[in-house]
Amino acid sequence: MSEKVISIVAALIRDEAGRLLLVRKRGTAAFMQPGGKRDAGENDVAALMREIDEELGCQVVAESVRPLGLFDAPAANEPGFRVRAAVYALDVAGPVMPQAEIEEAVWADAAMLSQLHLAPLTRDHVLPLARLP
Repeated sequence: MSEKVISIVAALIRDEAGRLLLVRKRGTAAFMQPGGKRDAGENDVAALMREIDEELGCQVVAESVRPLGLFDAPAANEPGFRVRAAVYALDVAGPVMPQAEIEEAVWADAAMLSQLHLAPLTRDHVLPLARLP
């Protein structure tokens, strides 16, 4: 039986110090990019804007959104599933405050990343794009 695929959008967000914003959903262990599934009729940018507002209470700076590619990885929280993620680099405005299903948000530097349990998409695809070890 073939693996099932979850199609998502994900954001690579860095602060002025170059740290990477990672989130952890309530009841899970893996840190990952903010983002999520598209609602019916939503394009990638609209989905990212909605998800980041809902999950983190901050706003995407629309003119900052840059596509980085489409990546496949094992899903961090759904055994037997894969994620197919359209990943975008973007900037946010306003304070980052975890809400909705997000339990924790961290600004991770290279040293902190080695201490975190990272989702496969983050570890295998996003960190190389972010040029953090």
